[in-house]
Amino acid sequence: MRLKSDSIEHGKPIPPTFAFMERGEPVKPAGNVTPHLAWTEVPATTKSFAIAVIDTDVPSKPDDVNVEGREVRHDLPRVEFVHWLMANIPLECRELGEGACGEGVVPRGKGNGKIKGHLVGPPGSVQGLNDYTAWFKGDAAMEGHYHGYDGPCPPWNDSIPHHYHYRVYALDIDRVALENGFSLEEFRDVIKGHVVDEAVITGTYSLNPRVRA
Repeated sequence: MRLKSDSIEHGKPIPPTFAFMERGEPVKPAGNVTPHLAWTEVPATTKSFAIAVIDTDVPSKPDDVNVEGREVRHDLPRVEFVHWLMANIPLECRELGEGACGEGVVPRGKGNGKIKGHLVGPPGSVQGLNDYTAWFKGDAAMEGHYHGYDGPCPPWNDSIPHHYHYRVYALDIDRVALENGFSLEEFRDVIKGHVVDEAVITGTYSLNPRVRA
């Protein structure tokens, strides 16, 4: 399977249009637009698709994150941060246009996979919770359920660029047993043994002006 995008170039910095925050003083809201994705050369046994977007460079300890006068060390162990989970994408869907699944920073999140009351994504698809749900917990202005896509926002004082993996899975089943609001663990559990192919585009992003993304 092949994955292409008019929004993100493999191995290159992600434009702020598709990020949650961009450089400011120190940061400001960015476009947060879902990127264009298109997949081809789909295996004949495919019956549906799923998408996961994950940052694999998140600091494992928050002590220095976004703290003035300090920097997140490059040698700190890193963990995953979920930016988008979507499943039950129908077989006939082979492309998502820019903004097809949402745009803009929505305080408290795109509740239950909806924007202004309308479901986002291809018919029948379901959206998981991304990790901004946990990140903003306790923040009176931002706390909520962050369904669907919310783009890159690495610590503005991180010493390394973050890598964001936009991955499309081809599955050999029509539907998986997931409802809106599922977790990464649930996602991985239900697709296990059903992935017939996958393709990925990896982009980089940094909010630290001293770091080259």
